[in-house]
Order: sequence, then C-alpha cells, then structure tokens
Amino acid sequence: MSIASIMVSLDAGAAAAGRARVAADLATRFEAALTGIAARKLPGPGPAPDLVAAQASYDQERARLVGDLARAKDIFEESIVGDIRTGWRQAEAGAEEFLVRQARGADLVVVGRETRREGGDEMAADPGLVLMEAGRPVLVVPPGLDSLRAARIVVAWKDGPEARRAVSAALPFVRGADQVYVVSAGSEARFEGAEEVSDLLARHGAHVTTHLVNAPPGNIADEILRFAKRQDADLIVMGGYGHSRLREWLFGGVTRDILRDSPLCCLMCH
Repeated sequence: MSIASIMVSLDAGAAAAGRARVAADLATRFEAALTGIAARKLPGPGPAPDLVAAQASYDQERARLVGDLARAKDIFEESIVGDIRTGWRQAEAGAEEFLVRQARGADLVVVGRETRREGGDEMAADPGLVLMEAGRPVLVVPPGLDSLRAARIVVAWKDGPEARRAVSAALPFVRGADQVYVVSAGSEARFEGAEEVSDLLARHGAHVTTHLVNAPPGNIADEILRFAKRQDADLIVMGGYGHSRLREWLFGGVTRDILRDSPLCCLMCH
C-alpha cells in the first residue's frame, strides 16, 4: 500500500493546529495530496419571544458558523510548509457525516482524539464514528501532539480482519521505522499469527520483535499503553472493533479505551 491522498478533519479547537501539522508532515513524507475537511451544522431554532428575536438569534449562529469554518481553514493553511498539493472542503453539515462522505477519496483520514462530548470543539468529528463508517484507515491524533515520526511502532495484534487491514495500512509507516513491536495481549495471550505478521513486516524492511503481554480482560488497553511507553513508541497500530445497535456504535473495550486514553497517535482500521 502507498499513501497518495490524506484528509484531515479540522475544527476551531485548540488541538486542531497540531493535528493539521501532523497531517501536513505526513503529506510531505509520503508525497501525498492533503485535503482539509471542516463541517458544522446550524443548531435548531430555540425559543424566542418574537420573530425579530428569532431572526437575530439565527443571524448570530450563522455568523458563528461562518467564523468557525474560516478559522478552521486558516489553521489548515498555516500548517502547510513546502510544496505539497492541497485542497479544502467545507460544508454546513454534521462533522462525521461530511467527513465520512469525503473519505472515499482518501487513502488515510486524520482525526482528533477528543470529541464534542468530552469537551472538544463543536466541529470535532467523533473518531470512533469515523473509524466505523469511513471504510478507510484512520489516524487518531491526541491533543498536544504536533508531529509523528513513527520511529518506534507498536502493533497491537489480535488476529482478525480489522488487525490485518491495520497492518497493511501501516506498511508506509513501517518502512521508515527504526523498530516495530508486534504485541499480543490478553489474560491468556497467545501469538495467534503474530510471528507470521512479524515475518511479513520484516520482508518490508522492518526491524521486528514479537511479544506476549499478559493482561486481565479489563486492562488490556492499559497494558498495551504501558508497553508502548516502555519502548518509547510513538505510534500504535491496531484493528478497531465495534458493531451497530439501534443506529449507534458499540465499541469493543480495547478500542473504546485506546480511543479515549491513548497519549500516542493510533492508526486504526475497521
């Protein structure tokens, strides 16, 4: 796999600038086109004493929407360094809905870890929803990071289609890494194909080691993050697990915890 097109979700929040720089650096590294994506819905009309007040409230919200989209575009443009192909798309729409629709034209989608429900910007796309619905590899960038070297990569391995797709999506990163760790974690951790995955990554030029990490079912994500910290890793690669119920996504425990807590960038596939 190669990465020729990257899309990054932007908003007007404090973490957006770092995320934009991560995406721009990756576009430079992979000689890929970079497209900034932003969307925001107008809130529904609230109670108002009369039509004049209702119109004033609408005008205020529309001005805020226009300002937020303009700020997101400024953040994107300020992140661009060097000669990379760029584009910008914005809409008056739900952030996830618009990003998922646009993702058909991307090899990699970059999103923030924070969500609106967790105090993120109102335009922030929910990374879990994007992961489940975009059909593309998703790089989740935590707040506070503005670079990703991907020098030391942890592959959190659980044999299945999601993890296999994530490994394939990670190959462009793996080729430039100093070290890759393939980790199988659980209460009865077994390699379950981890050695074969290590062999595959080695054929792509990686320096790979394979590890078993014992962890009780509720602590698997914590143990993966601890392992990554001990190895001074800066990227976690893993499958994203979840299923839809009554039009809402229910995430597997490890996926949910990593999306919520990881201080490192995570490359995930569903």
